[in-house]
Amino acid sequence: MSRTRTERLVNLVICLLSTRRFLTAAQIAATVPGYEHDPDDAKDHEAFQRKFERDKAELRELGVPLETGTASVFDAEPGYRIAPREYALPDIPLEPDEAAAVGIAARLWQHAGLAAAASSGLAKLRAAGIDVDPQATLGLEPMVTVDPAFAPLTAAARDRREVNFDYRVPDRDAPTRRRLQPWGVVCWRGRWYVVGHDLDRAATRCFRLSRVVGAVRVTGEPGAYEPPAGVDLISHVARWSGPVERTGRATVLVAPGRAAGLRRWAVETEAGPDGDRLVMPYADADFLAGQIVGYGPDVRVLEPPEVREAVIQRLKEIAARHDDLAVAGGAR
Repeated sequence: MSRTRTERLVNLVICLLSTRRFLTAAQIAATVPGYEHDPDDAKDHEAFQRKFERDKAELRELGVPLETGTASVFDAEPGYRIAPREYALPDIPLEPDEAAAVGIAARLWQHAGLAAAASSGLAKLRAAGIDVDPQATLGLEPMVTVDPAFAPLTAAARDRREVNFDYRVPDRDAPTRRRLQPWGVVCWRGRWYVVGHDLDRAATRCFRLSRVVGAVRVTGEPGAYEPPAGVDLISHVARWSGPVERTGRATVLVAPGRAAGLRRWAVETEAGPDGDRLVMPYADADFLAGQIVGYGPDVRVLEPPEVREAVIQRLKEIAARHDDLAVAGGAR
């Protein structure tokens, strides 16, 4: 199955799980990325119907309980939905390392664009006046984000291709150009790093992805190098990064009963009429911003300005990626 079709099926399942009412084929076509077409064009509409029939059959073969029915006796056209109670899995016990692997996979799934596309579809449902079950969409919250450099650097490491990028360090005003043979990308203490051979310094180096400025440029041919056998990327990052000292303090306003992850992080909590004020220690404003934006409107930064500005910048980047996905979806 192609990645495009897989994404379409995943978004279709999310869409049908997120509403209690039956959705018609026309509503699904207007909501789910991948089904865009001109309903007034007979050939285009016929192609959509064939695609939709194949996808329904595929979901049923996979065991997805796709229901057919109507929202009321006055509806002439049948609709579709997935009952969460029929689709839910039983509790699956996981060992700690298995749970960690599932968590990482979920974070990368969110970065791959499925969450943004699905969230866009749910927004369309709400705009059309269709109630969306908020509990069914909890998995779409990007509780952990990755940096824009993540995708090109992981692809370059997989294909063994050299890259160059501009890199900013705290003690310099302007970024400097780095040329790297990337060996892999790893997460250490909540931050993402690329490890590889620095061509200009002829040595192993680590680079924090949040400090990469602009686009990562792939310059080498595939298979141009081989990383050292048995290299331990995490050990390289641990030696390079040193201890993290959370000397900063940020105050955020949290909606009652929301953002449990931030509440566990807080060192002070004060209840108020407009929400709970949390004081959170932090070492890096960009990293803290990446955690906060995942909670959407439930969290608002009160101070300091550097964290508030970092959150605003993160939201602008998310909006820009969302616009790019929308343009790409309309082009198909």
